[in-house]
Amino acid sequence: MFPPISECDLSSVSHRSIAADLDGTLLKATLSFPYYIFIAIEAGSLLRGLILLLFLPITAVVYVFVSEDLAARMIIFFTFSGVKVADIESAARGVLPRFYAADVRGDSFEVFDRCERKVIVTANPVVMVETFAKEFLGAEKVLGTEIEVDPRTKRATGFVKGPGVMVGKWKRFAVSKEFGEDLPDIGIGDRRSDYDFLSICKVGYIVPKDHSASTISPDRLKTQLVFHKVQQPRILNAYIRPPLRFILSFARAYYNISLLKGIIRCTYRRRWW
Repeated sequence: MFPPISECDLSSVSHRSIAADLDGTLLKATLSFPYYIFIAIEAGSLLRGLILLLFLPITAVVYVFVSEDLAARMIIFFTFSGVKVADIESAARGVLPRFYAADVRGDSFEVFDRCERKVIVTANPVVMVETFAKEFLGAEKVLGTEIEVDPRTKRATGFVKGPGVMVGKWKRFAVSKEFGEDLPDIGIGDRRSDYDFLSICKVGYIVPKDHSASTISPDRLKTQLVFHKVQQPRILNAYIRPPLRFILSFARAYYNISLLKGIIRCTYRRRWW
């Protein structure tokens, strides 16, 4: 239905508006689950990350056979339920940009960066991606899923605000509301649920899946970060590292307690002998 991003003429893109998806479009990775794992661990705990990891197979089945909306709601609930919003924002500012920046796809970013008005429309929670989208990609606004927050405790409830997860028709509705009659000149996405908002853009492009697609150099971003051998959060790492860290934490605790007992026992004997 839509031409590939490679057919976009960059010479005619300047001073135009664009609405772009994030995962699989501006980012090379099509799955956002590894980023949720990092948020769950950094803003929550290792136990929360492990629980989210254990529910991944169920979430994947729901995504494929039921709906993308329900799968996203499940991930959001296990990631954010009961977590302080301040901790989520802190992790989104201090941790995620390093990993997002290492995964920005070259061809789609070239189109996005040349446009004057840039809007990102994504199923991810706004609180999770807004810092990176605005400060590092130069986006004017993020149209994403809004999570519910308990006003008394300032903690996320795990549920999402209306109209719901930003997928399918809700992406189209959000883009139409944001741009009004002056709809985006360009729309870019990577999956079927993006077709709704791409269809109302003046020109829509699909970013095909390509595991060998080139990524941009971090110095091309609007804000510079100091990178220390950043490793991209692949699914394999998401499966292996959290359980390993969880097990090692118990090993460290056992070793430290045993060592402490030995020191106390030795001190006690010297005191009385």
